[in-house]
Amino acid sequence: MSLEIRFQSASTEYQKIQTELASLVENRTRLDAQLSENEMVKKEFAQLTPSNTVYKLVGPVLVPQDQNEAKTNVETRLEFIKSEIKRVDAQINEGEDRSEKKKTELVEIQTKLQQAQSTPNS
Repeated sequence: MSLEIRFQSASTEYQKIQTELASLVENRTRLDAQLSENEMVKKEFAQLTPSNTVYKLVGPVLVPQDQNEAKTNVETRLEFIKSEIKRVDAQINEGEDRSEKKKTELVEIQTKLQQAQSTPNS
């Protein structure tokens, strides 16, 4: 395979990896926002007294919900979000490694192309 074709192929792969990374970072940002939101809810729940009523939004209607059930739901959601963050972080790290390897490959091919162009044909 010629160097130009290898370079084009590696460049396309590199762009694909960068697009995947951008999507993963976007997911990570969304998860951070959800984590922050749920931690605020947890702090608010910590200030409740047993006589306070908790409501849950179901469609357009607020429905009373048991405090313990609501607290358990938030805890479960927090655990899920934290596990998703770990999973996405691992994917981001793996993607960054792939990106770095592909970038190195591109530089090597580009160097070979430049060397080939600078040497006169005999």
